[in-house]
Amino acid sequence: MIEIKIKDLVGLYARRKLRPKEFVEECFKKIEAQKHLGAFISLDYEGAMRTAESLENSFRNEENLPPLYGVPIAVKDLIDVANLKTTAGSLFFKDNIAKEDAFVVQQLKKAGAIIVGKTNLHEIALGVTNNNPHFGPCRNPHDPSRISGGSSGGSAVAVATDMVVTALGTDTGGSIRIPAALCGVVGLKPTYGRVSVRGVLPLSWHLDHVGPLASCVEDAWIVLKVISRYDEEDPFSLKAPLREPDFERFPEGIKVLKPVGEFISRADERILNLVDEAARVLEKLGAVVEERYIEWLKDAAAANGLITQTEAAAFHRERLKEHPELFGEDVRQRLMEGASTSGADYALARRVQTIVKHSFRELFKEYDLLILPTVPIVAPPIQGEGAVEMARKLTRFTAEFNISGLPALNLPFGRVDGLPAGVQFVTKWWREDLLVQVAHAVERTVNVG
Repeated sequence: MIEIKIKDLVGLYARRKLRPKEFVEECFKKIEAQKHLGAFISLDYEGAMRTAESLENSFRNEENLPPLYGVPIAVKDLIDVANLKTTAGSLFFKDNIAKEDAFVVQQLKKAGAIIVGKTNLHEIALGVTNNNPHFGPCRNPHDPSRISGGSSGGSAVAVATDMVVTALGTDTGGSIRIPAALCGVVGLKPTYGRVSVRGVLPLSWHLDHVGPLASCVEDAWIVLKVISRYDEEDPFSLKAPLREPDFERFPEGIKVLKPVGEFISRADERILNLVDEAARVLEKLGAVVEERYIEWLKDAAAANGLITQTEAAAFHRERLKEHPELFGEDVRQRLMEGASTSGADYALARRVQTIVKHSFRELFKEYDLLILPTVPIVAPPIQGEGAVEMARKLTRFTAEFNISGLPALNLPFGRVDGLPAGVQFVTKWWREDLLVQVAHAVERTVNVG
């Protein structure tokens, strides 16, 4: 098993206890041994080994290695990596070779990361099962008969099985956090605009986020620091400072809200019990946890779904018009729904977006953090409920934080029926430092306990 944190791996390199080429070779062995899970659409063994060799020859001062030196990373196949295919899990892009790196990939490479390949995803990222009709399903490593979640399922599986140390995903309605929860890894969606989306195939311009998946909170933070650079060429990129968390202590005097009510209660009771348990951990660490009914979360999730489908239909308008048959059935259905959405309905959804942001702004005047389930159920079978209905179900507790643009994180927390479950932490805009500081404290407490 690889199972190693980024700082430990870079430390081994620094002490010359390990070479990047050796570690990358082990990653590819792991990938080959578990290819039945369908985590990758394409691999770049030769490119990865060239990069590893170049890193070994370029850095002679082991005391000053870049933060991701020799770290094998997988990239969701929606994000451009120069000279590799970006298929978006779609027949339309099956031969699409990227001419240059996406901005986030540029940052990864500058930091010494090694790209091993492009991960499987739900077709064009419009779905959460990752049951891709063109490239095959991405299977849950804890039970291959079940879904990995999506749309960043391949990235979650690659991390959960130690094929790579960390991975990039995208999140428009929960597509980082959902597979992270179902596969048992950390998934971090930053504030909207924190990470550039230039070089990432759009799903919804006003909702798309790029973020890391990792085996622990600190690794997710290290990757986020690397990719959080203002991109003046990306009209959706926003400039904001990234504060450093203090992983050695729990923030004093924080108030945490645990939403309750009919909307939240429509989840597996055992998952709700895990959220209660995580809330008790927060209290033991020194937080004040309160409960409140917040039924307007339902409106936020519904509006997020409408905006996603409508903007996806706009981006894929010509493809949907000329060759609708090349889309998978569930994606075609959602695109057609988006295409038939009236301007009035879209305008109303954007109005909800503004109201939701205002409501959260008021809420965060009283509270520092929210805690709630990431998903309402554990990973369902691949052969089961339709992908369209599953999208509505699995984004129930995640989409609210896309439409609002708030940073949110899935933390693996316990199991239900032997399958991973996750707890979701959310905080105010641009406070990823607080988010990871709290999540790290919970993670450490639970692991020690």
